[in-house]
Amino acid sequence: MPFLDIFTDYSALDYVSDIVDILVVWFVIYKLIMLIKGTKAVQLLKGIFVIIIVRGLSSIFGLDTLGWMMQQALTWGFLAIIIIFQPELRRALEQLGRGRLFSRSGMQEDEEQERIIESMTKAVSYMAKRRIGALLTLERETGMSDYIETGIPLDSKISSELLINIFIPNTPLHDGAVIVQKNQIAAAACYLPLSESPFISKELGTRHRAALGVSEVTDSITIVVSEETGAISITKNGELYRDLTLDRFKEILTNELVGERSNTSSVKWNWRGKK
Repeated sequence: MPFLDIFTDYSALDYVSDIVDILVVWFVIYKLIMLIKGTKAVQLLKGIFVIIIVRGLSSIFGLDTLGWMMQQALTWGFLAIIIIFQPELRRALEQLGRGRLFSRSGMQEDEEQERIIESMTKAVSYMAKRRIGALLTLERETGMSDYIETGIPLDSKISSELLINIFIPNTPLHDGAVIVQKNQIAAAACYLPLSESPFISKELGTRHRAALGVSEVTDSITIVVSEETGAISITKNGELYRDLTLDRFKEILTNELVGERSNTSSVKWNWRGKK
């Protein structure tokens, strides 16, 4: 049978090659989605899907004029995307160039993360004792370039002294969020989206709502120090974990930033833990 001949012509190597090909394509698509998640490009993709759906429906129902318009939008739209999103495409290529193939060894990366954790712990301890309000977001897989652009660019090495000085009241950068990207303070005084959840306690202020809001649209970890009580909180995946002790705060950061690559911690940190 001709249909069966198609399979007999395939060798085991061909099957393996096809499987690898499909997996690589899916991996590239996944990385692209994670790269643009939380940026303006997400809305662009939604618009493209709408145009494709309208184009298909116009063909089904014989709406020739509408179909022609949608086809022109698709034909010339990709050229417009390259022009409009030139900065985002440039950043994407830069991130690709800074990828795993060109990154430092895992041990060096862990040492740098541990230094950052120590700096953050020292800064948070200082601010919590003196009830200095703070909002600090750590970028992970999901891009946060849109939020970084709303603040004042710093591109500075992380240190406890710099973090403390940023959040000192009545200074130019204290109002807003600090965003950490690629182990550096990318920007300060950034605006984050406020959570619209009706289940947030009324005693929580704008900082906690912003921390929850950004955790609902990205996979970032956000640290909050309350100006009223000095309480330390962390948000992740749309959940708020309040009143953390300093030891627990440091352990959570270590598990999230270092433990995910290290085999020294075999048990995943229990976020809910003790209050």
